[in-house]
Amino acid sequence: MTLLPSGVKVHLALGFIDMRKGIDGLAMLVQGVLQQDPFSGHLFVFRGRTRANLIKIIHWDGTGLCLFTKRLDHGMFLWPPSIDPGETLSLTSAQLSLLIDGVDWRAPEQRWRPALAG
Repeated sequence: MTLLPSGVKVHLALGFIDMRKGIDGLAMLVQGVLQQDPFSGHLFVFRGRTRANLIKIIHWDGTGLCLFTKRLDHGMFLWPPSIDPGETLSLTSAQLSLLIDGVDWRAPEQRWRPALAG
């Protein structure tokens, strides 16, 4: 389970982004499109359209921006649809943990585990 410090919010950026964006491009999306402060200490989670097995999370830790990525080897990250690309959905720490594990955070179930490495 992912434990976040109290007061840290998780913002799931609805819609899809170009996953070639790096830390600066994502911070600019948070500020310009989501109308949020990328230096607030909150987590902002993004997913691309074509690479549904990859998410990126940016977070200001007080000394710099952090970029976390997760790629699923099997399956894809389930994402709510959105018409407005500036919308976000707040997740709990438990929902974020399920999302990172590749489990449907709206209705958790067993996850896939590979039988062999490689």
